[in-house]
Amino acid sequence: MRSVFLAAAALAVCSLASTAQAQPTNRSIQGFGGITFGTSSTPVLGGTSSAPTFGGAVAAGLLPNLQVVGEFGRMSDIKPPLFDLADEYTPVGLHVAAWYGEAGVRWIASPHSSIRPYGEATAGWARLNTEISGFEGATYEAIEEGLGFLNRTDPLLGVGGGVVFQTGALVVDVGYRYKKILASGLAATLNGGDFHVNDVRIGVGFSF
Repeated sequence: MRSVFLAAAALAVCSLASTAQAQPTNRSIQGFGGITFGTSSTPVLGGTSSAPTFGGAVAAGLLPNLQVVGEFGRMSDIKPPLFDLADEYTPVGLHVAAWYGEAGVRWIASPHSSIRPYGEATAGWARLNTEISGFEGATYEAIEEGLGFLNRTDPLLGVGGGVVFQTGALVVDVGYRYKKILASGLAATLNGGDFHVNDVRIGVGFSF
């Protein structure tokens, strides 16, 4: 009788372990890199240059098809169209970088699938930082001090979509993001309004 009980207990433990191992995960962490483009709100003046972006992202399942997501990253250059003209016709280099953080929700295909299309909506904040090159000494310091008025922290809204490919714990995320920085002050004046950023990226991480 005792041996039968032990055999049944062992079978139950093995069954639970097998079930836990087969249960798909709905959480992930990844690092990503990509390219931003089309950052001008007035395309007739330019602003179609591309620049790298990078960062990290996490996702945690609320429901099988609903995740909460968070992202932190840097867009290396989203300069206004007038800055593009300065780059083209003068030896001066002007750039606007943005560190940002955002969070939101993602609608995604079932975790039972190894190919999972998704769409998401996010909101957060972006810190704009203006940089200049082509000057030296006191002139550079004076101009940099003036450009400090462009450095602001403004609200950020985003939407996007893509496809997550998963095999085992490995996750590859290929996607697109549209981000709108609700610019204010002098940055908004020079840009002709808000910053509009398109971002194509690929991320690699793992699920847990």
